[in-house]
Amino acid sequence: MEQIKVGIIGFGTVGAGTVEVLLKNRDIISSRVGSEVVIRKIADLDIDSDRGISIDSALLTREAMEIIEDPDIQIVVELMGGLEKAKEYILKAMKNGKHVVTANKALLAECGDDIYRAAEEYGVSLAFEGSVGGGIPIIGSFKRGLSANRIQNLMGILNGTSNYILTRMTDQGLPYQEAVQEAIDLGYAEDPPTLDVDGTDAAHKLVILVSIALGIPVSFNSVYREGIDRLTPEDIRFAGEFGYCIKLLAVARNRGDRLEARVNPAMIPLDHIMASVNGVYNALYLEGDFVGPNLYYGLGAGRNPTGSAVVSDIIYLARLISHGISKLVPPLAHVHPQAKEASARPIEDLQTAYYFRFSAKDKPGVLSKISGILGDHRISIASVIQKGRDLKGSVPIVMLTHEALESDVIKALSLMDKLDVLTDKTMMIRVEQGEKGPSE
Repeated sequence: MEQIKVGIIGFGTVGAGTVEVLLKNRDIISSRVGSEVVIRKIADLDIDSDRGISIDSALLTREAMEIIEDPDIQIVVELMGGLEKAKEYILKAMKNGKHVVTANKALLAECGDDIYRAAEEYGVSLAFEGSVGGGIPIIGSFKRGLSANRIQNLMGILNGTSNYILTRMTDQGLPYQEAVQEAIDLGYAEDPPTLDVDGTDAAHKLVILVSIALGIPVSFNSVYREGIDRLTPEDIRFAGEFGYCIKLLAVARNRGDRLEARVNPAMIPLDHIMASVNGVYNALYLEGDFVGPNLYYGLGAGRNPTGSAVVSDIIYLARLISHGISKLVPPLAHVHPQAKEASARPIEDLQTAYYFRFSAKDKPGVLSKISGILGDHRISIASVIQKGRDLKGSVPIVMLTHEALESDVIKALSLMDKLDVLTDKTMMIRVEQGEKGPSE
C-alpha cells in the first residue's frame, strides 16, 4: 500500500492528541484514504516528557527544519502555536511544496492573508479544521456542505472557558473571580485566562469563519471585542428576571456593503436554542439564504476533539495526494474572491436593544433624571426593575431598552456616569433579539 508521510511540529496537548488518533485509528484511516498515513517525524523542544503514547524515540527531533526539508514528507502539521515562528515554518514548508495542516487560530486570524496567498503561490493546500470549534466540523461545513449558500447571520459560543465561567455564575451564583479560579483548578483555563475571558480567542475564531463565508480575509483589528470580567451574579440574576441568560457571543451579520462582526457578552432569550449551551461546550448557530438555520454543537477544545479535527484534515489532504491532486479548493474556498480584505463596521453603528444597571442613591427623582437623559438620546425604555436598598445605601435600577444606536448609548452613559445621584459606573449589556433557532 502507498504511504503518505506526515511531519508534526509541536508535541503538546493537541500534537499528542493528533498522534494518538493517527496511531490508534490507523486501520480505519488507511481504509478511508486508500493509502497508509505514516508519521515520519515529530518536532518539539521537549522530546523527553511522557505524553502517554508509545512511540519510537527515533521519530522525535528538536529541529523543525528536519521536517520542512525532508523530501519524503508530503504533509506538514503545525501545532506549536504562537505567531512568528509558526508563520515562518508554514511559509517555508509551502515553499518546499508541502501541504500544511494547522490548528493555529491566532496565526490565521492575524496573519492569514500572507499564508493564504502563499498557498496559492506555491500551489499547495492549507487545511485548518482544528482552528475553530475543536471537534465540531465547522470549517468543512462552510467549505462544502454550505458552499451553495450566502451565510447571512452567525451567532457562536466559541470559547469553552468563558462559557464554563458564565455557567457557574448562573447555576451557582458564584462571583466572577471564584468561577475563574474553579476553571483554572479544573484545567479548563490557563492562569490567567486572559485571551479567553477578554474575547480575543473567540474573535480569532470569528475572523476565520467570516473570512471563509466571504472568501476574503477579514481584518482582525476591526472586530470589536469585549470580555466578561465586569459581569456579576447580580446581572445574571436580573437577566433571568427579564427572561434572558448571558453568554459571551461571537456575532457576524452580512449587511450587504458592510459587515457586522463583534464579540461581547450578550443577553439571549431563555427559549433560544443557544441558551442551553452550557459548561465547556461550544456551539455555532447560522442562517443561510437557502439552507435556513443550522446548529453545530460539541466540545470546542481539548486534546482528543482537536486532535480528531486535525486528523480529519490530514485524511482530506492524503486523499488528494492519493489521487494525484495537488489542490482542490483555495484556502478560503473562493476561486474568484471579489475583494482583497474586509473590515467590520464600527461598534458605534450597531443598532440593538440594551440592558442597563444603575447603582443609584435612594432618593426621589432619580429615575426621572435617568429616563430624561435616555430620552434626549433617542433611547426608549421597554421595562424597568427597581429593588430595595442595600447595605451601602444604593439601590439597583435595571432596565431594558428598545432598539437604539450604540453611538447614542455611549453618549447617554457618559453623561449618566457624571450624575451625582449614581454611585457607580453603569453596567451595559447588549441584547440579542434575533431568531430563536430551530425548534427542538
